[in-house]
Amino acid sequence: MAHEHNHSHGVSNSTAGRLIATIILNFITSAAEIAGGIISGSLSLISDALHNLSDGAAVIISLIALKLTKKDISFKHTFGLKRAEILAALINASVLIGIYLFLLYEAVKRFYTPVKIEPEMMTIVAVIGLFMNIAGTLLLKKDSAESINIRSSYLHLLSDTVASVAVIAGGAAIYFWQAYWVDPVLTILIGAYIIKESYSILMEAVHILMEGAPLNVSITEIQKEVEQFKEVANIHHVHLWSIGDNDIHLEAHVDIEDMTISQSGELRDKIEKALGEKFGINHITLQFECNTCSENGLLGMH
Repeated sequence: MAHEHNHSHGVSNSTAGRLIATIILNFITSAAEIAGGIISGSLSLISDALHNLSDGAAVIISLIALKLTKKDISFKHTFGLKRAEILAALINASVLIGIYLFLLYEAVKRFYTPVKIEPEMMTIVAVIGLFMNIAGTLLLKKDSAESINIRSSYLHLLSDTVASVAVIAGGAAIYFWQAYWVDPVLTILIGAYIIKESYSILMEAVHILMEGAPLNVSITEIQKEVEQFKEVANIHHVHLWSIGDNDIHLEAHVDIEDMTISQSGELRDKIEKALGEKFGINHITLQFECNTCSENGLLGMH
């Protein structure tokens, strides 16, 4: 009997080239913004620079993780190293949250001890950063839909683009109205947004690492799909989890009517095809039974 298992990694090989180009752009932007922030005295510009720097490191981690997921399965790692990308997302999000908690602390201190800022330098460097961030965001946009790892880097770059626009607006406010308080306010707003986005990625990564069921797949809908076959009495002891992006696994017991082994094989193929097409489940293990399981709850018993 045929069992379809899709081992596609989702992200094309050309992704590596786009990641490398993004890394170069990030480090150039970071160097320019750190220098500009020190010269101008702008904490929001340094905040944006550190975000860029952490993004560069994040993309390096993403690139390493992408390479690891390409490694073949082995007796030591029977699933391969597909979860390297999930770990990369977890690390990137955690580090970014830590950096911005520190910057929020520094921003609050500036409310009590304002620092004079050179708005011209602040604005010029932020404009350079804006164009660099737009370029990096466009490079990763395509792959971000297919990988939480790439999406973590993409969201950082996207938030950097928003941050650069905010710093430019802040530079204008300081230049025309000497509103130096705008700088720490921008730092707090940028930091709050980035922490929110990073926390979302962090929770998604933790959910996958804790063997959580994919959030876009309903176990009750799976039950309905399987139990619509007339030969099936019920499905129970269901376990649903993800190894990595686009790699969903399902194992379950299925109570069926008494039939030959060849007939059960045909039924299994139909069920696997239906679940694969409707829910994108690509690794399915079904244990067929005929009134032999004493516990037939949907999620089973432990």
